Amino acid sequence: MINRSILAISHILPRLPENLSSQLFAGATSRHLEADKALFLAGDAGEGCYRLEQGLVKVIITSPRGEDRILAILGPGALVGELSVIDGGPRSASVIAVKECELSFISHAAFKECTLKSPEIYHYLVDVLAARLRETDDALVAASFLPVKSRLARALLELAKFLGEEETSGCVRIRHKVSQSDLAAMAGVARENVSRALGDWKRRKLVTRSNGYYCLHDLATLQRTADS
Repeated sequence: MINRSILAISHILPRLPENLSSQLFAGATSRHLEADKALFLAGDAGEGCYRLEQGLVKVIITSPRGEDRILAILGPGALVGELSVIDGGPRSASVIAVKECELSFISHAAFKECTLKSPEIYHYLVDVLAARLRETDDALVAASFLPVKSRLARALLELAKFLGEEETSGCVRIRHKVSQSDLAAMAGVARENVSRALGDWKRRKLVTRSNGYYCLHDLATLQRTADS
């Protein structure tokens, strides 16, 4: 198991209390999503929201030049698409499956009906949106002030939190093949900068790659780099 006290905790949103969750998703329909497939794209109609039951998804925005930025990685229990279900507007970002996913879906109409009976659900959603606003502020600070290595360390630790497995050697292996382009999209830096930083860390034996999987050998040093 990964030492959670070492890893930076981000993108962990408040969970809907069980009694409210059972009410809200009582009539939900199931949705299966294969890895690398889109749940929805930015600009799509916001017809409802999802609860992620199994798997992982990434939340992406794309620039007019086609450059991707990964805003968040969400795991089981997270709500996906809740902003559109509140205001009825189009999707503000794209959501893509990182791993095979199982989701529950409720329509905008079902959400409205349920919140009329249980208005306290809105208090939960305020917490969700506040948490996401704090995440956005944190990402803006990182993009504006942190050096490349700090931003890349944050991205690797984030992946390790969701996908890492500690091995007998003591390293934490990210059990998902992540490209340098994906790391660049998470960190908000150019891919060439990712390549240079990883090359330096490989020489220092902080991060290595084998069979397509990254292995983090010194979480404490990476955390200090992320916090710098």
